[in-house]
Amino acid sequence: MVLAGIKVTDTHLVRDAVDLARSSSELYLFNHVMRSWLFSVLLSEGVKPSPDPELLAVSTVLHDLGLTDRYMAEERFEVDGANAARAFLKERGIATLQLQLVWDAIALHTTRSIALHKEPEVAMTHSGVAVDAIGVGLDRIPTDKLQAILAAFPRLALKNQLQSSLCNIVRRKPATSFDNILRDFGTRYVEGFTPPNFADVVANSPFSE
Repeated sequence: MVLAGIKVTDTHLVRDAVDLARSSSELYLFNHVMRSWLFSVLLSEGVKPSPDPELLAVSTVLHDLGLTDRYMAEERFEVDGANAARAFLKERGIATLQLQLVWDAIALHTTRSIALHKEPEVAMTHSGVAVDAIGVGLDRIPTDKLQAILAAFPRLALKNQLQSSLCNIVRRKPATSFDNILRDFGTRYVEGFTPPNFADVVANSPFSE
């Protein structure tokens, strides 16, 4: 299969993942995950060991299910998304090790300091997402391919849309917003959001020393 001039893996599992992302996500979010997939494919060229292309596809395409109304649950959004992807894979009889790789890739996609030290599927999922979300690694994407990706999957005001989505999660379930990227969005944009300071948490623990 070729998307935006880039050859990508084409399996029933990948097609099902794309269909799931498309049916559950707003268009701006669907375009984001598709661009993330394509960026991860480009960044994976020459990487040793190379990530499994099918697992990389599923991880990137489904990485933001936790931001959708259908799959948003009670955990931090990355874990909600990872749990939804795991259920999707279980229904299709995918092996436990592969389930765990996809779960880790999605759960850690915002945690660069850990994701880059994990398996190739986890590291490259983060890397593809990071290109599209914050521009890290953009200098490694050839200009012609970048233009083709943006033409095929326009950004559709991603910055504003993502800010709104993340702030809504902070308002809806603030306790999941203390130890991830939501903390910064909540602190800056959500009135009344007051995350705990971990230094205070340690100081106030029920021990004398």
